[in-house]
Amino acid sequence: MKVIHTDRAPAALGPYSQAYISNGFLFTSGQIGADPATGKAGATLAEQAEQVMKNLSALLEAAGTDFTRVVKTTCFLADMGDFAEFNEIYARYFTGKPARSCVAVKTLPKELLVEVELIAEV
Repeated sequence: MKVIHTDRAPAALGPYSQAYISNGFLFTSGQIGADPATGKAGATLAEQAEQVMKNLSALLEAAGTDFTRVVKTTCFLADMGDFAEFNEIYARYFTGKPARSCVAVKTLPKELLVEVELIAEV
């Protein structure tokens, strides 16, 4: 196993790693819509979802892979009313249409609106 870390994605908020490579796959922790340079998140779902994708992109790049090699995502929304708006942003990045779960959760860390984790081939 190999730990993946990049300063281009937010640091872990607790006792976990940003990502791991194991058996040819990258497993990321859930990425939130916070800018890694400032720690701040946008106010809207669109702003946060775009930042989540940038954070995931940074982890994919650090692992030597990209969005085209993603095989599974798990998406967490604070409000399922944001589903359509989130899908528009998601579709621009995950063009290969990986397997996906998308659920509404009661709350996310820091009262954020969206979190996404993924598994990708490396």
